[in-house]
Amino acid sequence: MSNRSSHPIKAPRAARFLVAATALVGTALSGCNDHAAPTAMRTTLVRTTVVQPRDRQASITLTGEIQARFRADLSFRVGGRVVARNVEVGAHVNKGDVLARLDAAEQQADVDAATAALASAEAQLRVAKATFERQKALIASGFTTRTVYDQAQEGLRTAEGVLEAAKAQLGTSRDALSYTVLRAEADGIVTARNIEVGQVVPAAQPVFSLAQDGERDAVFEVYESVFLGQTDSRRVTLALVSDTSVTATGEVREISPVIDAKSSTIRVKVSIENPSTEMTLGSAVAGTVKAKAQKEIALPWSALMAAGRKPAVWTVDPNTQTASLKPVTVGAYEAGQVLIKAGLEPGERVVIDGGKLLSVGQPVAEEGGRS
Repeated sequence: MSNRSSHPIKAPRAARFLVAATALVGTALSGCNDHAAPTAMRTTLVRTTVVQPRDRQASITLTGEIQARFRADLSFRVGGRVVARNVEVGAHVNKGDVLARLDAAEQQADVDAATAALASAEAQLRVAKATFERQKALIASGFTTRTVYDQAQEGLRTAEGVLEAAKAQLGTSRDALSYTVLRAEADGIVTARNIEVGQVVPAAQPVFSLAQDGERDAVFEVYESVFLGQTDSRRVTLALVSDTSVTATGEVREISPVIDAKSSTIRVKVSIENPSTEMTLGSAVAGTVKAKAQKEIALPWSALMAAGRKPAVWTVDPNTQTASLKPVTVGAYEAGQVLIKAGLEPGERVVIDGGKLLSVGQPVAEEGGRS
């Protein structure tokens, strides 16, 4: 009975083994067939163009401000309390006009003291001079000694020195008194004010800024990268931002040797030749300078791809009609196009549309024929 019960169990196991073996053989055979007959790469429809270099003269336009060629910060030479302020920002002043006054009580007292000291010195000099003249006559007659005569002469010289010192002190005091009045040093426009009546200001603290009449500059804050290009000349075309019909020409006069730490820009000053009367101080002005002409290849944005981390474009081999990825060097990015300055040769055919699905060596067909 034991032999009969074992046969029904072994038969199904053998059948399942045969089915699995057959499946494995079939899979192996199908894999061999795939390796022996690879599927051909699909042809992709693209749009291309033949590149040709062109002469390109770029221009750079920046916005600046009209400023005076010569500006000065005005301050009192002495400290004190402000008792009068005669001008506001924007006022035009002439040389010698009074801008502000300080309380001059202290300086006037110094003048009075120096005047009294001068009068005392003059009186001492008169006494010393009379004493010396008397001793001079006595020594000539032999009625005085040489020692007394020398003392009278020394007293005269001392009195003369004291008088000179008193005169100098009086002059200094008068100068200090005059410094309590702040006057314009030249004709110009007040561009800044930092004082109010009643305020106590120390000596040398700037209280007014004066933009002198005369020559004008257009001042620009330029990013360092702009200086990497080469320009045709130092000539700059200027136009008012508020009215582009008001134009002038200028020339780069000064380039700051240092970069501003906050804005990372370089200050450039352009002298304006015969500026229009409408180009007033503080007016916004646009300055345009042209760069040297360069040969560059312009392609639409859609043509630009990437090879790793570098820019590249797809090119088409005219003999095999296959695509290849070629690294390029971009010169500049513009609206709607990218400028290639290296990596392509004139006459090469570049894919400008349809390159996103391409792979190296893939056959391509050009849409609408060659362009």
